[in-house]
Amino acid sequence: MATSHKGADLVLKLYDMRRETTMREARDWYRTRFNPESSGEIVTVLEGPQSAFFRMVVSYWDMAAALVNHGTIEEGFFNDVNVEHVGTFAKVEPFVVELRAALGNPDFLIQLERLVMRVPNAEARLAAVRKQSREAGAPATAAAPDPASPLAVRPPSGEPAGTPSRQQPLG
Repeated sequence: MATSHKGADLVLKLYDMRRETTMREARDWYRTRFNPESSGEIVTVLEGPQSAFFRMVVSYWDMAAALVNHGTIEEGFFNDVNVEHVGTFAKVEPFVVELRAALGNPDFLIQLERLVMRVPNAEARLAAVRKQSREAGAPATAAAPDPASPLAVRPPSGEPAGTPSRQQPLG
């Protein structure tokens, strides 16, 4: 099935949303500093100062997955141009059943789970992401960077906010 222009346009809009400054900071925190070892650690994050970052990242990818799962965006095309959704789900996948019970939400991340589990070699890819995250060693509850910190995600001087940085991966 050929990708429709509307589907391609939606993927570009999703990409543009990922470039927003706060979303970029949240994605960086999630990728580099969020490495849960239990559902309890995730609940602690949800109750703490990084809650907004966590919710921003997982709800974004669950929404994007819903667009794919409902046929708005062609699945093969989406998976060809994105990998971050797999990494996002990998960090919560071992705990998702417990989280659904703890949160009283049986559909928590269900769209993301459905999409990721259809990716070829999903289990191996999820395990590889978790291994890489563990080796990086950052704890799940590591604080979000202070916007004034050198760790904060900012474009190089002279570029407007939201401009892709050579220091920050686009994915």
